[in-house]
Amino acid sequence: MGMKHRAKSSKIKYQHEMIHGLRKFLEEELEPLEYISSIFPGEIKRTKTAGSGFRVKFQYQTNTGAKLLAYGSGVIQEIFVVTSKPEELKKKLETFN
Repeated sequence: MGMKHRAKSSKIKYQHEMIHGLRKFLEEELEPLEYISSIFPGEIKRTKTAGSGFRVKFQYQTNTGAKLLAYGSGVIQEIFVVTSKPEELKKKLETFN
């Protein structure tokens, strides 16, 4: 009966591929935060701008939390985060960029 607690249940929904660096960032930096309940990476879109490496920015608050944008080289990915404290998340992300 105790089996299902052995695997750490992930808050991240792996429906889409993730741009390089994003999975590690989400798993190490966002998933451990107690005020985040779910993370939904969206589709990857190509951009014309050459990125300067991986970064994540807070885009805006939503009624369930926040929308973030992850930038890679030539790609951009939306991430929807379900959180009770979008302001805390915004502050945390500002320390990375």
